[in-house]
Amino acid sequence: ADDVVFMMEPMMNGQLTLHDNVRAFEKKFAAYTGAKYAVMVNSGSSANLLALSAMMSHTLPNPLKPGDEILCPAVCWSTSLWPIAQLGMVPVLVDVDGETLNMSVADMKAKITPKTRGVMMVHVLGNCSNMDEMMGVCRDHGLKVLEDTCESLGSRWKGKMLGTLGDTGQYSFYFSHHITTGEGGAVVTNDKGVWETLKCMRAHG
Repeated sequence: ADDVVFMMEPMMNGQLTLHDNVRAFEKKFAAYTGAKYAVMVNSGSSANLLALSAMMSHTLPNPLKPGDEILCPAVCWSTSLWPIAQLGMVPVLVDVDGETLNMSVADMKAKITPKTRGVMMVHVLGNCSNMDEMMGVCRDHGLKVLEDTCESLGSRWKGKMLGTLGDTGQYSFYFSHHITTGEGGAVVTNDKGVWETLKCMRAHG
């Protein structure tokens, strides 16, 4: 009954968008993941699109641009890959490791070209690749790292929550996922500039 009353509160007081509960949730979710900032959105799909869009903003250093190649694992969800194409960039599929079903470090290295600018990691079924190796390759090549963590909320790499190792981490709160808001999602980041850009784009596109 308390949950029903809590859910009805925005309808009763008229604060229908970005309710105070959303801001409270963002703070608690950031604290839970260990990230500095969280921005709530309407789905994990929107979280991926928003995170990629933010990485293209000229308010941030060295932004992504149309035509850039973005590495993406062959085992992923459509909304991990489609935002890359939607924003005019080129998705490059990377084979996965047979044991983890996550991106193969060896094939990732083989797929990097002079046009490669970023990686959409997808942490599948609560698992991840060897993140030390992955992040090392990304640092060596100056790649933006976006972590689609919709299937792996709560999983960690050496004590650090998945979704907090890259530039952004994206999560889903769809009803079949680890926690649910019915619909919903979030982007986390440790970069204040990225956080400000995410909030601006969420509100104004």
